[in-house]
Amino acid sequence: MGDLRVQMGEQALRTLAAQDKESTGYILVRMLHTSETALCRMPDTNNLRTNDCVMVPTKYGSDLALVLGPVDEENSTQWKEILTIDRIAGDQDLASYESNLELEYEAREVARAKIIATGLDMKLVSVHYLIDEPKIVFFFTADGRVDFRDLVKELVSRFRMRIELRQIGVRDESRFVGGKGVCGRGFCCHGVTDKLKPVSIKMAKVQNLSLNSMKISGSCGRLLCCLAYEYDFYRSERKTLPDEGNRIHFEGDQFRVVDVNVLTRQIRVLGSEGRSIILKDGDYFYDKQNSRWSVREAGSGVEVL
Repeated sequence: MGDLRVQMGEQALRTLAAQDKESTGYILVRMLHTSETALCRMPDTNNLRTNDCVMVPTKYGSDLALVLGPVDEENSTQWKEILTIDRIAGDQDLASYESNLELEYEAREVARAKIIATGLDMKLVSVHYLIDEPKIVFFFTADGRVDFRDLVKELVSRFRMRIELRQIGVRDESRFVGGKGVCGRGFCCHGVTDKLKPVSIKMAKVQNLSLNSMKISGSCGRLLCCLAYEYDFYRSERKTLPDEGNRIHFEGDQFRVVDVNVLTRQIRVLGSEGRSIILKDGDYFYDKQNSRWSVREAGSGVEVL
C-alpha cells in the first residue's frame, strides 16, 4: 500500500491533509480507483486520521477510499450528498485491493481483444474489481451510444461474475488515468479535485490568453480546468483598469489603449502620430468628473517609446 499516496496525488494530500484539525463531523475521502471525492460523516468511533483507508458506498458499489482530512462546517454545505462510511478498511480489504490490480490488468487485455473482435466503436479506459462483491466494472469512452449487449455476454461467459459497462466522458478519462499538464504538474481533475467549475472561452479572453485551441486545451481536448482558478481575480481587477480601445488624454492628444497587463497593471497606449507610451500603475487614473481615463502630469515617469 506504499504507492497509494502517489495514486491519489501528492498535491491533493498536501493541500487537504497538511494538518489534522479538530473534527467537525465530516471528512473528505477520495476513491482510489476513480479519483472521485466524496463527503462522509465521521463515524461514531471518531478515530479516523488523514491517509487512513475506508470502505464507502459509491454508485458502482462499496469501494476503497483514502481519507484526505476533515471538512469545515461551512464548506460541508457545498456538497449535495453526504455518504456514510461502511467501515474502516482492514488488512483483508487492502490485500484484496492489491491482488485485484493484477486481475484488472488481465481483464483489461481480454476486454480490449473482444472489443476489437466485435468491432465496437469504443475505447476501454479502465477496469475495476470491487472488493465486497463479485463484480467488474469496465469504464469506456465513445462518441455516441454503443450497443454492447453482445460484449457483456462474452465478458460474463469469460469471467463468470457480474459485469457492468460504464460510459464516461473525456474529462472523466483524464481523472481516471492522470498525467502531466502543460504546466508540468499533475492534472487538476486527478490530483486536486474532481469538483471543478465549468470552463468557458470567456475565461481565456479575460486573462488575455491566446484563443488558439491547442494552447488553452488540456490532454482531454477540453478547455484547461485551471482557467477557472484565476478568472474571478482577473474579472475584478479588469474593472479597475481601462479596456483595450479606451481613449486616454495626455499632452493635448488622445491615445488609444492597445494592451493591458492585469498582473503588473501596466498598459500600452498608441497616439495619433504613432507614438507608443508605456503607462505604469499610478501613471493613469479615471477622471470621474469628466468620465474618462487620463494621465497624471509631469513627474509620473511615463515611458515614451
